[in-house]
Amino acid sequence: MQLLSAYLKHHDTDTELVELIEILMVACKEIALQLREGALAGIHGTTEDTNIQGETQKKLDVISNDILKEVLLGNRLVRGVASEEEDNPVFGHPEGRFLVTFDPLDGSSNIDINVSVGTIFSILEVPEGAGEDSVDLFLQPGRRQVAAGYVLYGPSAVLALTTGTGVNMFTLAHTGDFLLTRENVQIPHSTKEFAINMSNHRHWEPAMRNYIGDLLAGAEGPREKNYNMRWIASMVAEVHRVLTRGGIFTYPWDSRDPRKPGKLRLMYEGNPMSLLIEQAGGRSTTCYSDILDVDPQNIHQRVAVALGSKEEVETLMHYHQETPSIIQQ
Repeated sequence: MQLLSAYLKHHDTDTELVELIEILMVACKEIALQLREGALAGIHGTTEDTNIQGETQKKLDVISNDILKEVLLGNRLVRGVASEEEDNPVFGHPEGRFLVTFDPLDGSSNIDINVSVGTIFSILEVPEGAGEDSVDLFLQPGRRQVAAGYVLYGPSAVLALTTGTGVNMFTLAHTGDFLLTRENVQIPHSTKEFAINMSNHRHWEPAMRNYIGDLLAGAEGPREKNYNMRWIASMVAEVHRVLTRGGIFTYPWDSRDPRKPGKLRLMYEGNPMSLLIEQAGGRSTTCYSDILDVDPQNIHQRVAVALGSKEEVETLMHYHQETPSIIQQ
C-alpha cells in the first residue's frame, strides 16, 4: 500500500499542492483523535453559540474549526480560509498560493449518537493578479478547484481525494499514515438506491414529489424496479456510500424558506463533493444544471443538490425539465 504523499508525487501532483494536502491531513488526524476521545474528553454536546447559518454549534464543530484554522493559517502556502463556522474568510500569508474552504465537521448533529461525521474541503488557487485580501478571491466556480475531498470519521478514518485526475481513497493506519486502499473509484451508472429526507416531502417542488413517488411505486410503477431508501443526515456519509456502491443523494429546494435555493452550502459542500462525484464518473446538479458551473455570489451561498449515479441523476433532471418549476433558478 502506498503512502498518500508518495502516491501523489508518483502521479506528478504539484509539489506545493502535495504539501498543502499533507498539512490538511495533520489537522484531520487531530480531529479524528478528538472524536475518538468523545465523551471521555467532555467534548460532546452543544455550545451556547450559533454560526452564520443560524445553527447551534456543537463543541466539536468549534474544536474542529479551530484545529483546521490553526494548522492551515500557519502554512506559508495558504492565503486564506473560509469555513461554515466563520462569518467571513480568515486570511493568513499574503504571498500564499492557495485558498481553502471547509466544513470542519459535517453531520455534527450525529456526534452525540456516534454516527459517522466528516471534514469536507476544497482547494482553490489565488487568482492571477489578485489584489488585496477580500471574499472575492474565493468566489470562483467549482470547476476551478485544484483539489477537493473529505475525511470520513467512522469505524475507520477514510480520505476521499481528487486532484482533478480521478478519485482515490486512503485509510488512516495505526502508524498515523494515510495509505491507498481504493484507486480510481468509479460510480455505477445506474442504481436502485436513493437518499432523501422524506419528512420534507410536502415542501418539495412537484417535479421532486413526482420523481420520488415513481421510485416508491417500485417494479409496478413507471421505473419498473424496486428501490431502497437510505438517510444518514451526514453529507459525507451519504456521498461516501454513493462513491462506494452507487446511488443518488439529493437535498432539494423546499418551500419552508423559498428565498433559499437549497440547504447545503455551495463553496464548502456542493463544490468539493461535486468535483469528487464527476471525477468518479457520476453527475452532480442543482436538479436543473451542473453545480460546478454555478457562479458563486457569496461565501455561504446555498444550493440544491442531486448527485450520484449518472443515469439516475439525469432521470431526475428530466422530471424537472418536464414539470414547470415553482422557483426561480
